Amino acid sequence: MADGSDTTLTAEQAANAQAPNGLVAGIKSFAAGHGGAKAVIEYVGKRGARIVLVGEDGAWGDQFADDTVVARQACAKAGVTVENAWERELMDQMRPSNDLWRSMARRTMAR
Repeated sequence: MADGSDTTLTAEQAANAQAPNGLVAGIKSFAAGHGGAKAVIEYVGKRGARIVLVGEDGAWGDQFADDTVVARQACAKAGVTVENAWERELMDQMRPSNDLWRSMARRTMAR
């Protein structure tokens, strides 16, 4: 039996993962354009990790990273605080745009 799988994430692989400069630049740009930002990192399976950014002005956006380790490193390099969960204060700060409300109204739920 094999000792391990080459698809298993090990501590060595996690330590070698580095945040791409484009991801860090995107996070910095968002934070600079919205008076600072906070982030919540969500694991989304094989896709990786979603970094949801909430600006001080209530605007929000997202970025994708290969995994949660890379997402945390990118936020740290960009100087953005990572929240552990969706706290009420952070959710109350979010202000969806009118365009987002319109796009959500047009969507229908598929079964």
